[in-house]
Amino acid sequence: MSPDATAAATSFAAAAAAAAPTAPSRGCVSLPFRGGSRAPRRAVASMAVSTPRSAAAASFLERRESERALHFVKYQGLGNDFIMVDNRDSSEPKVTPEEASKLCDRNFGIGADGVIFVMPGSNGADYTMRIFNSDGSEPEMCGNGVRCFARFIAELENLQGTHSFTIHTGAGLIIPEIQSDGQVKVDMGEPILSGPDIPTKLLATKNKAVVQAELEVEGLTWHVTCVSMGNPHCVTFGAKDLKVDDLKLSEIGPKFEHHEMFPARTNTEFVQVLSRSHLKMQVWERGAGATLACGTGACAVVVAAVLEGRAERKCVVDLPGGPLEIEWREDDNHVYMTGPAEAVFYGSVVH
Repeated sequence: MSPDATAAATSFAAAAAAAAPTAPSRGCVSLPFRGGSRAPRRAVASMAVSTPRSAAAASFLERRESERALHFVKYQGLGNDFIMVDNRDSSEPKVTPEEASKLCDRNFGIGADGVIFVMPGSNGADYTMRIFNSDGSEPEMCGNGVRCFARFIAELENLQGTHSFTIHTGAGLIIPEIQSDGQVKVDMGEPILSGPDIPTKLLATKNKAVVQAELEVEGLTWHVTCVSMGNPHCVTFGAKDLKVDDLKLSEIGPKFEHHEMFPARTNTEFVQVLSRSHLKMQVWERGAGATLACGTGACAVVVAAVLEGRAERKCVVDLPGGPLEIEWREDDNHVYMTGPAEAVFYGSVVH
């Protein structure tokens, strides 16, 4: 291992050891990044327990990046996990989409659903958010990711209590607010219901919206409602008495994602109605596959449920990673999402 890599690993290990007596559990890790044609090298890792503002966190926030070391914090929101990179000193991401895909690999990299960059604000926003999916593609935005983004900003800026700020994304302006209990409430903006704008080639069925349209997938007819939350979603409540836990998501998900009716591919949500204020969903995310949670997907599900007359405008949506609170307000037509986000561990990767 190079001197830079050894120093990075030693520094993080020392910081972690200093924080070890505290709880809850956190981790620190330094990994060699196997991007391009470099030969594989063994990972050097140390695990410890610390609090969000522990010596490990302070070490991350105070360090200057060496020429070869990329420092990061891994965050998760209901199990939807992201490699967060402080990119405030540049308007260009510090890793390429190909490198991001390698970092997201759960066997040979750090492991994540995506890499998120905190970048300087643009178009009048406080910050800009960009994200590369685990397959290297770049989505417009990510609901769980934006909650992690907000908590990461609070850590970087050492913000305490309730705070809100504006974030420029590919889906437009997003406004998260960190609540006093640590939850993050996000104004996700207005849902897009016009088929061509989602986009989908399915024809409108109700007031220019694609609601309960028929979609042929492998010889089966599904009824779907299409919604964009800045990124495309295909929501289906399937057949009567659909049990979302019984779905073979890895088989059916890609068939929806790459269906010819979705020219930009699509995220797909399979939904079970538990009550008019309680929904349960499984998600196949465009560019990431089956994930434990999808914030924009949960928002799209509530919008679709309202359009189909299945639910009220305020619902709890159960995802595999846990529940989100979603409200589609009638007064401003905005969708609001509330849920958790937390740091998992701090680390550096040599590249």
